[in-house]
Amino acid sequence: MELTWKKAAAFAAMAALTVSFAGCGGGDKKAEEKKAAPKGNDKELVMYMGIVEQAAKVVAAEFEKDTGIKVKFVRMSGGETLSRIRAEKNNPQASLWYGGSADSFIMAKKEGLLEAYKSPNAEKIKADFKDPDGFWTGIYQGYLGFILDARWFEEHKAQPPKSWDDLLKPEFKGQIVMGNPGSASTGYVLVSATVQRLGEEKGMEYLAKLDKQVKQYTKAGAAPARSAALGECAIGITYMHNGIRLMKEGNKNVGLSLPEEGTAYELGAVAMIKNAPQKEAAKKFIDWCLTKKAQEIGQHNNSYQFLTNPEATPPKEALAFKDAKLLKYDFQWSGDNRARLLEAWNKAVKK
Repeated sequence: MELTWKKAAAFAAMAALTVSFAGCGGGDKKAEEKKAAPKGNDKELVMYMGIVEQAAKVVAAEFEKDTGIKVKFVRMSGGETLSRIRAEKNNPQASLWYGGSADSFIMAKKEGLLEAYKSPNAEKIKADFKDPDGFWTGIYQGYLGFILDARWFEEHKAQPPKSWDDLLKPEFKGQIVMGNPGSASTGYVLVSATVQRLGEEKGMEYLAKLDKQVKQYTKAGAAPARSAALGECAIGITYMHNGIRLMKEGNKNVGLSLPEEGTAYELGAVAMIKNAPQKEAAKKFIDWCLTKKAQEIGQHNNSYQFLTNPEATPPKEALAFKDAKLLKYDFQWSGDNRARLLEAWNKAVKK
């Protein structure tokens, strides 16, 4: 499935949308760190956000407006957040983790870093989109695909990639940017999905070949889309909503393409950190972010993911990809095998 830059105008002409919070494997700006609130103060909530900074600010402001609870946040990629929570295990500095792929949340649960909370609002969420024990709950979905610099393809008279194997073509050597699997959910989802699709041996062989095509691995998962928009690469591998956001911002050179054999998707999640300093405030946030109203905030926020609350209206832009072929992606397996797969990937590409 392909959406070229020529269709950007059609997207821009669409009516105001009802969409989710921006996800995405972290943003492409430096994380904004704010001093932790006093422990036990449930009039404030300190949280780690794995969504783009603009979205994080809107979410914080809307929650404060609805509840009177002031949010202080640090915005990081999923891998960075997981590392931070590990380091603070004996002295948690934040109470909540919001945004980033469920794979990382599953790993955190396995390591005893999360605290279970079954929100009454989670009852409406599909079983596939939440942890059965209440340790995390899904809030949005984002499809992994290719963000293109249409100018490069026109200049080189090249065809956009329409499959994962197309990325290995000689003309794309040094023209691909993707998230680092160790820090960006986009990168790890690609590694895990490739292994699930091809098997571990063939999957790592493919990833080693892809590595020779990659110009740069970024710390944040949304950054490859920006690289393509700026003409720094021909192809950025990231979630489709990151590309749609750039198109809506007026980047007419941006194109989108999905691999025809199927793609993986991110399930963005929310969870309470174990021994949370502001436990009651964290519970209130989880309740709030699962509501129809909260999941539709993104319409003011350039966010274009699918939503997990069945009553929430999804964005029209996201619906352009509703018939995309999806791989059978096992989040539980992916989370359980995260450390092992990252070690195997590092060995395969000799990082």
